Amino acid sequence: MRPEPRDPAAPATVGAIVVPAGPVAGFCQPELIMAAHIMNAARDQGIGTHTQAVGVMTAIGESGLRNLDFGDAAGADSRGLFQKRDNGAWGTLAPRMDPYTAASNAHEVQVNSDPDYYAQYWDHAQIIVATLAGSQ
Repeated sequence: MRPEPRDPAAPATVGAIVVPAGPVAGFCQPELIMAAHIMNAARDQGIGTHTQAVGVMTAIGESGLRNLDFGDAAGADSRGLFQKRDNGAWGTLAPRMDPYTAASNAHEVQVNSDPDYYAQYWDHAQIIVATLAGSQ
């Protein structure tokens, strides 16, 4: 039996976070679901909303809040929300492609060659986190 198609305008639930269809800060539900995974991973580590926004900001900068199955200019082997490389430090492809696990691991270290690169996404990240945190 085929599952019923989900109404894309209906809210989705990720953990305790109710994710609206969007847009929120220019991002639609698929991207907001990725933000909710980042927030859940951070919260499970005892990390508050300010630093959850840092994780969301980073994922916006790395992937546009999309779980990419292809690499970027930094490396053809980069994958996932945080574009982690296949260098042994970030695990196999499966954890790099799992949004919750990738967010948990990205908390360890996330560096860009331009130290100010992520700042341009800060306002959007704060809006997304505030909106999703208010849905709990």
